[in-house]
Amino acid sequence: MIDLIKKSLLAGVGAAVFTKEKVEASLEGFIREGKVTTADARIMAEKITEQGRREFDEVCAKLGVRLREATAQADASTLTRLHDLEQRIRALEAKLAAPETRAGEP
Repeated sequence: MIDLIKKSLLAGVGAAVFTKEKVEASLEGFIREGKVTTADARIMAEKITEQGRREFDEVCAKLGVRLREATAQADASTLTRLHDLEQRIRALEAKLAAPETRAGEP
């Protein structure tokens, strides 16, 4: 499970790097065509990169919350099962102890 999460996050980082390279390449084209200045292109690249970083951080945070919720739910389920098993063991122990008491009676 942890490996899957790591791979997913790394894939996201790879996508972000790929996107940054694509943005820079597109902006270079716009600069050559005279549609934007170098300074404007730099500002746009920074804004796009920052937005991508924020979105990636948000996805990571949401994933963390979901993982904590899933873990808490699994822990609650495990505690419930453990409690049920303890009750069954007590009931079985009581059944086993009952014939011994009767066997000793006259």
